[in-house]
Amino acid sequence: MKFKAQDKQNQLIENISSSHLVVGVDIAQETHVARAVSFRGIALGSPLEFGNHDEGFQLFSRWIRDLLKSYKLSKVIVGMEPTGHYWLSLARWFSEQEIEAVLVNPHLVKKNKENRDNTPSKSDRKDALVIADMVKNGYYSPVRFNPEAYKELRILMANRDTVTKRLNSAVNQIHRWVDIVFPELRQVFKILTCTSSIATLRLFPLPTEISRLTTEQVIAGWKQYVKRHAGLQRAAQLIALAKRSVGATQALHAYKLHLSQLLEEYDLAQRQLEQIENELQLVLKRIPYAKKMLAIQGVNAISLAGILGEAGDLSGYAHGNALLRHAGLNLAEASSGKWRGKMVLSKRGRPRLRRFLYLMTMCMVMTNPDVRALHHYNVDVKKLKKMKSIMKLCGKVARMLVSLAKSNEAYSSAKVFPQAA
Repeated sequence: MKFKAQDKQNQLIENISSSHLVVGVDIAQETHVARAVSFRGIALGSPLEFGNHDEGFQLFSRWIRDLLKSYKLSKVIVGMEPTGHYWLSLARWFSEQEIEAVLVNPHLVKKNKENRDNTPSKSDRKDALVIADMVKNGYYSPVRFNPEAYKELRILMANRDTVTKRLNSAVNQIHRWVDIVFPELRQVFKILTCTSSIATLRLFPLPTEISRLTTEQVIAGWKQYVKRHAGLQRAAQLIALAKRSVGATQALHAYKLHLSQLLEEYDLAQRQLEQIENELQLVLKRIPYAKKMLAIQGVNAISLAGILGEAGDLSGYAHGNALLRHAGLNLAEASSGKWRGKMVLSKRGRPRLRRFLYLMTMCMVMTNPDVRALHHYNVDVKKLKKMKSIMKLCGKVARMLVSLAKSNEAYSSAKVFPQAA
């Protein structure tokens, strides 16, 4: 089936009927603002301000009922921006009350704010009216409440990103510390975060401490942390370099305290990452088609969890191109008359989903013979640039994932990549 975005847009417009009350809500941390219009965009009633709590939601419900009665309407659709996390409570309440709730793109709200008054002014009441106008014009998407497993994946992957940033920060600061206090350590260990290097920094980080040790004492220290230590020759090299180190010689106590705290942060981040990745494995086992996807060469648990956490249930997508649009990997072109602009990625989507689709594709290019053969065909025969081929394969992988999720079948290279056969 050929996916056409215009078909979806037409369905969204046709969903708004003459019996609809269209409501736009400008979301805030504490107080939301609501405006209502008819299906033709005529403003109805007065604006409403209500709090982000049960009493406020009940006030909003009474306001909707009064408008429906006053204007003899029978249906209601409520649109809002997904502002931070402030909209989640209201969206859940809409679901409980069986009120149709939809989301509008904040980027489009900004683009459409001058439609009514031709001014760049901005206010909560104006934004609510702009949102209502966008909903009645079909510029919205339904609120999708995914099963709990997908929500857990999204939370875990967001947490993983935070922990990874902390880990990278700790590693960078350890590199800086070594450059200042003991730069010669790089001659002994090419990778400063290897087990023996970290053990050295834990036990005797300062050159003055190492210079007083024997090779046997250094090796005995390494054995506390590793079974296969760096060896006698490297221990002797470490001591010799420490004796003629050009590192800092003042404020060594403060430097040592700083390093111990950096190593604590490094250890904590490593433990948290391991715990998160174990949880990801458990959650993926609860998703029916995840096991078959993980059996594909080049698909790993982290990239799959990132995609499912951001995209939700892939079996709910009409086509793989819908997943690409959700990630912002669909193509966009600017052209006018005889002038034809360059085709670029729209990047109007979720950046984390875009990142994990790209990482999965790169991993498959390196390890999956089918995808690698397609990449070589694109580059060698079709003469595409390497990055353009990768972006084309991202679309192929997205369509493959959606197709496998919808059919719940095992991966077959002959079906998915017939060109590579």
